[in-house]
Amino acid sequence: MTEPMVWRLFTVQVQSVTDLSPTYKRFTFAGPDLADFADCGYDLRLKLILPAPTGGFTELVHGPDWYTVWRATPDERRNPIRTYTARQVRRGQCEVDVDVALHGDAGPASRWARAARPGDRIVLMGPNAAHEGPHGGVEFVPPAPGVPVLLAGDETAVPAIAAILERLPAGTVGAALLEVPYAADALALTAPAGVDVRWLARDGAAHGSLLVPAVQEAAARLVPVPGTAEAVEDVDVDNDILWEVPEDAASGRLYAWLAGEAAVIRTLRRHLVGERGLDRKAVAFMGYWRQGRTEEG
Repeated sequence: MTEPMVWRLFTVQVQSVTDLSPTYKRFTFAGPDLADFADCGYDLRLKLILPAPTGGFTELVHGPDWYTVWRATPDERRNPIRTYTARQVRRGQCEVDVDVALHGDAGPASRWARAARPGDRIVLMGPNAAHEGPHGGVEFVPPAPGVPVLLAGDETAVPAIAAILERLPAGTVGAALLEVPYAADALALTAPAGVDVRWLARDGAAHGSLLVPAVQEAAARLVPVPGTAEAVEDVDVDNDILWEVPEDAASGRLYAWLAGEAAVIRTLRRHLVGERGLDRKAVAFMGYWRQGRTEEG
């Protein structure tokens, strides 16, 4: 008997499109296939497989060898793939919500999101509920009880932070810092009463110009006495991926989860570990994107 795939392709359609703010649209995807989409929680990643430049999904195959076939497909017929967070999974209703941050028309995902309408077909790649083992795709590791949390990111990390906040235990304390393009991008979020949620509107300022000092202030407030600074190797974010996440629950003084533009996250990583002395085993750093570069796929 063939072992079920850990991740698989799900054929769905756009059920609804909701304008949340100047930057965000929420897409609700629906279809009977989603009865097998596993709800792994927290910052669960999924892939949107978009229509090919020539239109449609005629070159996309389902099954274990789909990626090999996809890689061999000529660019003009290959379906673009982009990574997002599952904002909410409702298996019983065969629905998945994905919040998309719009970035002009420079990339295929933003172009698709601006034009998509209910009834449009799309394909998701996500965790297969038929697989009984771990699925991966979740980087947030709930810290030990009593450990404060520090969540921080730019507009690309807001859906993941929002999903994490909703699942934190009621007694959790800490801070969530969200840097967004406009003040009107501040969304209504559910969070424990002890977590201070702050929206930082750039309004034309540079990426990270508000997030970096806010994280520095929050870290100093949550952990007033610095620890022993640790040497942090530099990461060339133009050529290498900045992605360092703990595998076990943090039991130290603070658990930090940071995601967004890679150069900004590199700066925060250097401060928290290399200057503030936080245990790097209790800090997740993820460069979701790079200024001036588009995600491959």
